[in-house]
Amino acid sequence: MALHEHPQRGSGFHLPSLRGNRTASASESAVSADAGTHTAQAYAFATLRLLTGFVFLWAFLDKTFGLGYATPSGKGWIDGGSPTKGFLGSVAAGPMRSTFHSWAGAPWADWLFMLGLLGIGLALTVGLALRIAAVAGTAMMALMWVAEWPPTRHLADGSASMSANPFADYHLIYAVALIALAAAAAGDTLGAGRYWAGLPLVRDHRWLR
Repeated sequence: MALHEHPQRGSGFHLPSLRGNRTASASESAVSADAGTHTAQAYAFATLRLLTGFVFLWAFLDKTFGLGYATPSGKGWIDGGSPTKGFLGSVAAGPMRSTFHSWAGAPWADWLFMLGLLGIGLALTVGLALRIAAVAGTAMMALMWVAEWPPTRHLADGSASMSANPFADYHLIYAVALIALAAAAAGDTLGAGRYWAGLPLVRDHRWLR
């Protein structure tokens, strides 16, 4: 009777599998990269928000106190000057030229314009009510775009308008920037956006966000 010996299977020596570790490492790297990208975007939007807010706030301060930049010293709002008379009174093109002339220097126009500059500037700087600021700022920029009327090549007196682009000018860029800041909730970074969003009134009325 023959005996058949079955070889014993030894446990042997196996190198640890690196597949699981590599997969985990790749996932962690992807998450880290996504987090870094999100953080960079958040800070980029926050920087844009602060700079845009300073543009509006500075315009308010200069027109109010006559700081000698766009508004000469002694011609500020507190000195009796009109923030709208010069700009609206000099409109020389567009379908609303006569309307803007009638608005130039009107007290209601001065107050509405200045309160708009102050409100939008503060909202952007602090980082709250960005949706309201976007609506108000877009309306203001649209009116200023119509006042300058980039599509025209010649002004009312026949002189060249010197328009650099028949459509896209800095007013439209500001309007799009305001909308983008509101859509991205840019007030949450370096601002009071999260606190503002947590208020009961704002939670119940999302349009205040």
